[in-house]
Amino acid sequence: MATSLAWQQTASRVQEFYRLTKPRVVSLIVFTAFIGMFLSVPGAVPLDALVFGTLGIALVAGAAAAVNCLVEQKLDAVMARTRARPLPRGKVTSPETLLFLALVGGAGLVILHELVNPLTMWLTLGTFVGYAIIYTVVLKPMTPQNIVIGGASGAMPPVLGWAAVTGEVSADALLLFLIIFAWTPPHFWALALYRKLEYAKVGMPMLPVTHGDKFTRLHVLLYTLILIGVTLMPYATKMSGLIYLAGAGILDAIFLYYAVRIYFRYSDVLAQKTFRYSIFYLTALFVVLLVDHYIRF
Repeated sequence: MATSLAWQQTASRVQEFYRLTKPRVVSLIVFTAFIGMFLSVPGAVPLDALVFGTLGIALVAGAAAAVNCLVEQKLDAVMARTRARPLPRGKVTSPETLLFLALVGGAGLVILHELVNPLTMWLTLGTFVGYAIIYTVVLKPMTPQNIVIGGASGAMPPVLGWAAVTGEVSADALLLFLIIFAWTPPHFWALALYRKLEYAKVGMPMLPVTHGDKFTRLHVLLYTLILIGVTLMPYATKMSGLIYLAGAGILDAIFLYYAVRIYFRYSDVLAQKTFRYSIFYLTALFVVLLVDHYIRF
């Protein structure tokens, strides 16, 4: 009985530390890095780059998420969306979180440097600093453009995956970066619209709080149009073919439909649907890129 109880307590603690890494967010990061690896070569991805590159990127991304939880724990305790995280609930302490993220992030960087290549390690470290420090500590509490500027770090995973396999960053890799960079504002502002009161309560200068709903809804629409233009670039540069063009066209049309409705007939329910669709959109877009890539090659 005592052994069983101890095991349950240990498992519960492990789960709380795992939750610090924001696994749902990290899973999308790892997925886009994974796709970037496959798009970087016409054939099979070397197994060592695939395994160790994915592992290293995932560990550093998890560490960056833990930094975010550590820095924003007081804000998280106030907001309904985040108050169940481990730090606000007292399930882990700040020193424990700091030690955990140092170990996890350090292990990820060592794996990338020693078992992948130094370029990927340095790019991943730069991405960590961009998200954990520049975005979380500096931009997020300072400017309503935090999502736009800070989106650069969130757009890096496919570039990291590309570099892990090829040891370089090509123009095609930067196109993948641009897609996620353009996707981030309409994705996150849809969330911010229906969470506006929570952000206002904690004094976070999100765009709906500082500039109002109508201004934000217009920017969701404008950035969706920018996103559509960017997603056509892989076909225009011959990085992808007709399969991708058809898939991107359908996905873009649906996203535009949501963005237009948000602008003209806003509701919180619609904003929630748009936010959820945006996650599906990015996942499906990268899947279509991958399918097109391997059918062509």
